[in-house]
Amino acid sequence: GLESQETRCREYATRKGYPVLETFFERAVTGGIADRPSFNAMLDFIRAQSGKVVVIIDDISRFARDIESHWALRRALKEIGGELESPSVTFGEDSDAILVENLLASVSQHQRQKNGEQTKNRMRARLLNGYWCFAAPPGYKFQKVRGHGNLLVRDEPLASIYQEALEGFASGRFDTQAEVKRFLESQSVYTDGKKGGVVRFEDVIRLLTRPHYAGYIERPDWDVSLRKGHHEAIISLETYERIQERIKEGARVPARRDINTDFPLRGFITCADCDNPLTACWSKSKTGKKHPYYMCFTKGCESYRKSIRRDALEGDFEALLKTLRPSRKLFHYFSVIFRREWALRADQMQAVKRQLRSDIVKIESQVEKLVDHIVDAESETAAAAFERRISKLEREKLIKEDEIATSTQPQRSFRDVFELAFGFLSNPWKIWESDSLAAKRTVLKLAFEDRLPYCRKTGLRTPKTTLPFKVLGGNGRTECEMAEREGFEPSEPVKAQRFSRPPRSTTPAPLRWRGLSGARDSGVAGGVQDAERWIFGAMVSRGDG
Repeated sequence: GLESQETRCREYATRKGYPVLETFFERAVTGGIADRPSFNAMLDFIRAQSGKVVVIIDDISRFARDIESHWALRRALKEIGGELESPSVTFGEDSDAILVENLLASVSQHQRQKNGEQTKNRMRARLLNGYWCFAAPPGYKFQKVRGHGNLLVRDEPLASIYQEALEGFASGRFDTQAEVKRFLESQSVYTDGKKGGVVRFEDVIRLLTRPHYAGYIERPDWDVSLRKGHHEAIISLETYERIQERIKEGARVPARRDINTDFPLRGFITCADCDNPLTACWSKSKTGKKHPYYMCFTKGCESYRKSIRRDALEGDFEALLKTLRPSRKLFHYFSVIFRREWALRADQMQAVKRQLRSDIVKIESQVEKLVDHIVDAESETAAAAFERRISKLEREKLIKEDEIATSTQPQRSFRDVFELAFGFLSNPWKIWESDSLAAKRTVLKLAFEDRLPYCRKTGLRTPKTTLPFKVLGGNGRTECEMAEREGFEPSEPVKAQRFSRPPRSTTPAPLRWRGLSGARDSGVAGGVQDAERWIFGAMVSRGDG
């Protein structure tokens, strides 16, 4: 250690009768470079002294560990009148002393390079075994685990924040990287210590592209391909791959500073005259009081710069949102079908797992054939193309293995998923009432298929709601009954016509809404099953099982 080296140098100075003027330590700096902070400070100290100054080092390897750096430092020391001494070696100006010094400096350089090679080889071997041995990614920390040594473990609450951000971007809850950025900035735990509480886009893209969060590691520059790690995953590999696909789909969208809680419908409400999104602003009156307005800024539009009071527009929207409530009977029937489908999907998991295993066998067979092609390839270009194909197949194999591991049991219980989905479907107004801007934007995405047009004179136009609300009858009606057969028959008798054979009747038997039993025979059941598939698709895309 440094303390032992200092003790040895002081002992040498005492034996020689040299008074110790100052001690310089070089901490955590490689000996392979000549520009070192403590050495430069020592040169400045020597320049300030009068007379000869002796510099004592414990060993030649402590002076420099690169032959070029060694002689550069020796020349810099000699130019200012300093002399180098050591209890381990005698420095001189004759040819024999210079030869020995050169040999010792070369040995020090070789030792440094060899240590670097051994360290890299051991670190690479640990990577190949599935252990990350560099700085812990944000959301993880290193912890001693029996049988593993230093292992990445979740660092709460950051790990849960990252999980929500990653799953939200994969499922479409966050449309852009800018929305992920705003979500992270809204978490005080995450922004503590960050200048101005601002999250950089570089931090967002690193978060979205690290395979560590899927439980995998890779280091391409060290020839370590993607492989399963021993640490706990925050998201599934399928979710990670979906994130990479979304990143490739389009360029990064810059964050808009004008999206805030003052105008949650900004960008979602369109002008009925020109179909362009309305903007919003605060307008100051003559008295100095500010008033919030929505308005259209599209030149040539009939409503150009015509103000719409925020209270009027948002009041109409809130009234519309309150009508998106299904009837109790239909909602109960929907929940029964959902539970039945949940059990059916659980039974289907075994068949899915068998199919996945079969796909893995096919992938392994394709890899073997490609390896044979590489051996027989006559050009490096063809061999490189085969290697890229093998790498892609290996990645597909990892994804399918991850699906097998995660499809054994649902990630959440039926009750958790039911309350999450149907809590929203039963009354989206409750979520809209919250102060969270992210929650309000989520309501807009889940409840409506497209933006809502607004007319200054008549208010909101007919909205295009998503499939669940169409099926559940979220339009303010409290009763829903099937029409009787008599309602479709003509009021006057129709004259009989002669055919070669009697036509087949298309008139159904009398139907009336009779709760669950009647709904099974009605057209509502098919629509509910469509909505059911929509719900399952949305949940699967979020990773809810």
